Amino acid sequence: MQDLMAAKRSRFAGSLTRWGLTILLLLYLGALGANWIAPYDPYASQADAALLPPSQIYWRDRQGLWIGPHVYPVRQGPIDLKTGQRELITNWNAPSPLRLWVVGDSYQLLGWKGDRHLFGTNGPGKLYLLGTDDQGRDQFSRLLYGSRISLSVGLVGILLTFPLGVLVGGIAGYWGGWVDAAIMRLVEVLMTIPSLYLLVALAAVLPPGLSSAQRFLLIVAITSLVNWAGLARVIRGQVLSLREREYVQAAQVMGGSKLYLLVRHVLPQTLTYVIIAATLAVPSFIVAESVLSLVGLGIQQPDPSWGNMLSLATNASMLLLNPWLIWPPAVLIVVAVLAFNLVGDGLRDRLDPHQ
Repeated sequence: MQDLMAAKRSRFAGSLTRWGLTILLLLYLGALGANWIAPYDPYASQADAALLPPSQIYWRDRQGLWIGPHVYPVRQGPIDLKTGQRELITNWNAPSPLRLWVVGDSYQLLGWKGDRHLFGTNGPGKLYLLGTDDQGRDQFSRLLYGSRISLSVGLVGILLTFPLGVLVGGIAGYWGGWVDAAIMRLVEVLMTIPSLYLLVALAAVLPPGLSSAQRFLLIVAITSLVNWAGLARVIRGQVLSLREREYVQAAQVMGGSKLYLLVRHVLPQTLTYVIIAATLAVPSFIVAESVLSLVGLGIQQPDPSWGNMLSLATNASMLLLNPWLIWPPAVLIVVAVLAFNLVGDGLRDRLDPHQ
């Protein structure tokens, strides 16, 4: 009976891991193909199209004739002084059919120039799947382009954090003595620093002339320099145990240097834990970037990221009157973090020998 329950739990965990991998695959494919999938330029603003709600798709014209899926040109009218809302003015005389593989704004991807998009309209009307922001920019296009920053920050972060943490922790555990004591005191000092407050403080004093790419790299570098300490401490504990194994002692007797034994025989045995920890660490980088961009210390406008798209949530009237601006980036952050955690849990169940 226990074996049956364990098998059911294993199958359930495996299905959750597959769902997590599928979600991450879709998110990263969307980020890579944002130039082609996004129907409009994420930086192009329109004065009369600010804060438009998601487009309504019609199938019949005003006379009731079937003409297929289409939209009509919509613009903002004068503001209503009583409700604070703007009237939407629709041009019912210009139906714009929806099409696949349409010509639109030009873009450049990996040195290749193109102007074809996955979907769009033929006509003056535009399809705003998630509405427009306060500058009249297509929210769906900005969401796709913003995913490039929000999803890559975690991958770049672990590429900086984990090699440093693994190497420093391995040296401390294998050399021991005063080397171990000095490194562990440094680790303990770093672990006492509240990372979020440090990020806010350092991001606030960054030079104002930095581009979003430079600010992005600095945020990742700062986050990585804070987060490697915890990993180094865990790796050090594992290395203390692994260095006493018979095969390590035998290689040492045969004349292997300490650095060779560490890199060739000891650290590879920690790879299982490193893979699991890296997968579970990516969400923390995504959340850190989102929080900094939300409070205006991360990626700056007009460059999009999920965090600075959420900055509109700080305006209560914007949140109540235009909820379509807030929920998409918030939901994507939650979904991405959940997917990484599902994949990390699945890898732990598969690779951890103690499970």
